Amino acid sequence: MALFDLKKQDKNQNMMNLIRMVHNRVENTDIEKHRQSQDRVGALFGVEKDVVVSPVEIDGMHAEWVRVNRAHMKKYVILYCHGGGYSTGSSVYARTLTTKLAYSTSMDVLCFDYRLAPENPYPAAMDDAMKAWNYLMILGYGARDVIVAGDSAGGNMALSLVHKLKAQERLLPRGLVLMSPWTDLTASGKTHTSRADIDPVLSAPYLEEMTQNYAAGQDLKDPFISPLFGEFEGFPPTYIQVGDNEVLLSDSTMLHKKMVKANVSVKMDTYKGMWHVFQMSPFKTAYEAMEKNAEFIYDICR
Repeated sequence: MALFDLKKQDKNQNMMNLIRMVHNRVENTDIEKHRQSQDRVGALFGVEKDVVVSPVEIDGMHAEWVRVNRAHMKKYVILYCHGGGYSTGSSVYARTLTTKLAYSTSMDVLCFDYRLAPENPYPAAMDDAMKAWNYLMILGYGARDVIVAGDSAGGNMALSLVHKLKAQERLLPRGLVLMSPWTDLTASGKTHTSRADIDPVLSAPYLEEMTQNYAAGQDLKDPFISPLFGEFEGFPPTYIQVGDNEVLLSDSTMLHKKMVKANVSVKMDTYKGMWHVFQMSPFKTAYEAMEKNAEFIYDICR
């Protein structure tokens, strides 16, 4: 048993080393080149059998529908918020997730290209998220027909959008699906320190740069910037996935604790040996995690 565990640990370490190497090749101090590298990754790996991508314009904002090319459920829709620290990322990069999500749920997924920092700091991205939400309402979806999902900064955006809808006394989505959400831009969680040496994707300098790009001069405890500090009473059912080797682990555990205290129907799965948004990777655990996302969505849509 001990030998098996050692082999599994070695395999996982090799995988994390590979992820670190790939991430370092994509990341670039030139932010525009960084964005282009991410798009190349998304175009290369964001492909699923029987999944079709169709572009759409939402009041001047580019977005895309990701749909399975077969009979599928059209009553419900997934609004997807991509990650990238609010400074990088796109609907193309997010195809590594949106195509899996569309395939596993057989639901239409709408992913939108919100304006990025530092060219467009807060609240530009949040305004664009609301634009995407309103677009779905104009199409005839009700709030309860929409599941809002997101990874990393997109998880932040999904939560912030619900805080904004709640503040405006509007109807809330049917549920939230969050993968490695970045919930606290003050970086107060313990794992920002305890996981710093093993996280193959994120680092303190990177997160600090993204925070400055997006919210320099802002109150970082504003719930529309760090949704962890908001009030969660009345929030819709929420499912959180996080890796236990990532610095943002605390961002998820603290969110889960606050939601439980607010009597939100919330579930969190912590994946041993996994890293930040591991669901992007083309391997078994990523697909299994996406199936778990689908199970949660089916459950709340019954």
